[in-house]
Amino acid sequence: MSKTEMPVIEAGSYELAFHVLPTVAEGEVATVFQGLKDLIVKHGGETTLEEAPARFDLAYEIVKYLEGRNRKFSSAYFGWVRFTVNPTEVDEIGKTVEGNKQILRHILIKLTKAEEANPFMFHEALADSDKVKTIELDEEVEEEVEDSEEVLVETDVVEDTEDEEDKK
Repeated sequence: MSKTEMPVIEAGSYELAFHVLPTVAEGEVATVFQGLKDLIVKHGGETTLEEAPARFDLAYEIVKYLEGRNRKFSSAYFGWVRFTVNPTEVDEIGKTVEGNKQILRHILIKLTKAEEANPFMFHEALADSDKVKTIELDEEVEEEVEDSEEVLVETDVVEDTEDEEDKK
């Protein structure tokens, strides 16, 4: 009888970023966050880095169906946690987070080596006005940008036409 060796599945690095509903009491947000970390550990994962949720205004309203109706939210608690886990467990973690009624929105991604090495601390960046800036364009620059966008559109049309002719 011959032995067959099964390949070892290596743990991957992932990040779970999420918005906790603003209707959750401020004191309960830490409990929701701990619940997410416990979920990861329950599935054999190990947390490596995290940013605790903090409340901030959203760039746009998010609509979520809750309690029998669509509700609009313009703020939320945002946080994230990085972890390593066997890739076979990722889908189950995602499904469980999806079913959590206290989570407004979430995303679960596999990290690249570059992303692992360079975490972005969201709340720290918001607090440091040197890292996050709104750039005001003067009218002359705005006109240049608009003109360049028109040229790009025209160029795209010309390229598409040439490609169609090449195919014939």
